[in-house]
Amino acid sequence: GGGFVPLIDKRYTWDNLPYKIDTDRGLIRGEQVGYNQCNSTTEGPTSLCQTAIFNSLDDFCFWAPPNPGHEVGEIEGEMVAWCTQPGHGTRVIPDGAITGVQFTKAPDYIQVVGFMNQTQINMLRGDAGGEMDPHGADRRGNPMGGILFTNAWTGRYIQAVEWHNFMGNDHFCLKACDPSKADDDKYCEHIFDTQGCAFNAPSNARDGVFESCASDNQPMPGQGPPIAPQSSECSTYASTDIYGPSATVRVPIPGASTMSFSEIPRPTPTASTSSSATASAST
Repeated sequence: GGGFVPLIDKRYTWDNLPYKIDTDRGLIRGEQVGYNQCNSTTEGPTSLCQTAIFNSLDDFCFWAPPNPGHEVGEIEGEMVAWCTQPGHGTRVIPDGAITGVQFTKAPDYIQVVGFMNQTQINMLRGDAGGEMDPHGADRRGNPMGGILFTNAWTGRYIQAVEWHNFMGNDHFCLKACDPSKADDDKYCEHIFDTQGCAFNAPSNARDGVFESCASDNQPMPGQGPPIAPQSSECSTYASTDIYGPSATVRVPIPGASTMSFSEIPRPTPTASTSSSATASAST
């Protein structure tokens, strides 16, 4: 029971995700198009998984269209998770679509910024794109029901409450802010949606380079000029070593040598996803 709950106020543990996070009915933007219980039965090119994972240079997801033919701005609420690795119940980013990326772990956030051929992930050529975040004008998030988990901070999967993802002009950036820090909403600011990656996620990313680095905090978006912070402890990889069927390397998180990581628990598929959808209690 109860009234409307904004996406930003919903909290979940990895093993306790509902079939759909957004159960609202009768609102202007309609209903959540995808689902949040994602596993081997949902994985593949038609997946509508809206649970994203963001762990490391070799293991992250971003939001992209479920079907070609629309500008990002028209369908931000319907974006689905596309990931660099199989195993998350999502779509897998095609080999070669990402042409360069820098992962950074800063005191208050983790971030990937990179270069891509966006037509390989259902985006229109030349589309300047837009911003996905857990807010939106109606506070249902873009995408509606979209959620992000990471093991980069504790070694176990936790919900990154504040995040933002810009996709467009063959560039992408994704930042997830540490929920244990006081300024997670400021580093993952969501109001500068027309400003893009250079403003919201300044970085030292280079096309053709795949690297993982430690980093200082960048200035909070909108508070001072967007200067790329100093990065250090950088490790560089060949894309074929970390993505695709030839991948053999698990990229460590900078500074995380003392952390023990839990493997992704595989949620057991429900007997019938359609019945679990109707049975789930509305929030």
